[in-house]
Amino acid sequence: MSDTFFTFPVRVYYEDTDAGGIVYYANYLKFFERARTEWLRALGIEQDLLLSKNVAFVVIQVLMDNKKPAKFNELLTVYSQISTLKKASMVFVQKIHNNAGELVCSAEVKVAAVSFSGLKARAIPAEVLEVLARGR
Repeated sequence: MSDTFFTFPVRVYYEDTDAGGIVYYANYLKFFERARTEWLRALGIEQDLLLSKNVAFVVIQVLMDNKKPAKFNELLTVYSQISTLKKASMVFVQKIHNNAGELVCSAEVKVAAVSFSGLKARAIPAEVLEVLARGR
């Protein structure tokens, strides 16, 4: 695992919050998902093209730790990196910080490659695996 994280900004919208104006915990998962998608896009990996080749990435495990509440209209930064890369899966380490640099939420997200048509485990295509290895 390198010390380099991909960063992605997220503004907290009203729709992301509960009645008290605090981010609803499940929405952190959406923020993490967006950041992973944009990181792949930045590496030149478009998931819709992978789907057309019968390859999908699915989340199979999440360990999330909420540290501090984020509030409506805050600007957050999501940090993402791959900690483990295997033939058919990878583990992302992701963190969300507020504008003051405080840790809001962290997660380890295990993602597996599956054949889209049958949803069975499959190897990550070699050319994608190579890009992921370089982007770590």
